[in-house]
Amino acid sequence: GGYVANSLAIMTDALHMLTDLSGIILTLLALWLSAKSPTKRFTFGFHRLEVLSAIISVLLVYILMAFLLYEAVQRTIHMDYEINGDIMLITAAVGVAVNLIMGFLLNQSGHLHSHSHAHSHVPQSNAPHTAHSSSHGHSSLAVRAAFVHALGDLVQSIGVLIAAYIIRFKPEYKIADPICTYIFSILVVLTTVRILRDTGVIILEGVPRHLNVDRIKEDLMKIEDVYSIEDLNVWSLTAGKTTAIVHLQLVPGSSSKWEEVQSKARQLLLNTFGMYKCSVQLQSYKQEMSKTCANCQSSSA
Repeated sequence: GGYVANSLAIMTDALHMLTDLSGIILTLLALWLSAKSPTKRFTFGFHRLEVLSAIISVLLVYILMAFLLYEAVQRTIHMDYEINGDIMLITAAVGVAVNLIMGFLLNQSGHLHSHSHAHSHVPQSNAPHTAHSSSHGHSSLAVRAAFVHALGDLVQSIGVLIAAYIIRFKPEYKIADPICTYIFSILVVLTTVRILRDTGVIILEGVPRHLNVDRIKEDLMKIEDVYSIEDLNVWSLTAGKTTAIVHLQLVPGSSSKWEEVQSKARQLLLNTFGMYKCSVQLQSYKQEMSKTCANCQSSSA
C-alpha cells in the first residue's frame, strides 16, 4: 500500500510491523530449535541460530530504514513528489483496524488468563506445582506485554492515518509524510536496540541481566561443607537458556559428602536461578593449591 501510494510514512509503518513479525518468527524458530537434539559437531544444539537470525533480521531492517530515511531527506529538500491520498488513507485505515482487532484479542486473552487464575485452586508447595504456576504467570505477563506493544503499534497507525487525512484533503501539507518517516524511524531504532544489546551479550558470553553472579556465589557458599568457590562461569546459549559451570572446594574431611553437596548445588542453580544446564565440579580443599594460585596471581599482577 505504501509503495502504490508513494507514501514513505506507510512504508516505515510497515517496516515497524516487519520488526514485530521477525520477533514472532524468532520465537517460533526458538521453539523449533529447542526440540532438535544436539549432534556430535554441535553438542550444545542449535540454540545460537536464534541469535544469528535476530542479528540478520535487525540488519535487514536497518538497511531498509536507511533507504527510507534517505528518500525522506530527498523529499524534504526537493518536495518533488506526489502521494495518492486515497490509497494512503485506505491503507492507513486498514492498519488501524487490524491493530484495534489485535489489541482487543490480546486484551480478551489477558482477561481469560486472570479469570482462570482467580478460580484455580491454591497449589501445594512442591516443585511441579510451583513450576506450573510460574509458567502461567510468565504466559500472562507475555500476553500483557504483547497488549502494551499492540497499543504502541495502534498509536503509530493512528499517526499514519492522521497524516493520510492531512495529505488527502490538504495536499500542500504533504511534508507530513517524510516527517512521519523521521518519527517512526526513531521508534524502529528504539524497538531494535534492545535486541542488539541482548544478542551482543549472548555472543560475548556475558551474564544475563536478570542474574547476579555475587548473589549466586553467596547462595553457593551457604551450602554446608562448601569451603570456597574456585571458579564460576555463567553465560547464555540463547535468550532464556542460561548455562553455568562452577568449581567448588569442599571443607577438609568432608569428601564423603560430595554427592550431597553436588546435588544441593545443582538444585540451587537449576531451580532457584533457573539455569538451563549446569555442571558442578568438586574437589577437596588443598592449602598448597591456594598458595600456588596466590603466587600465580602475584606474578601476573
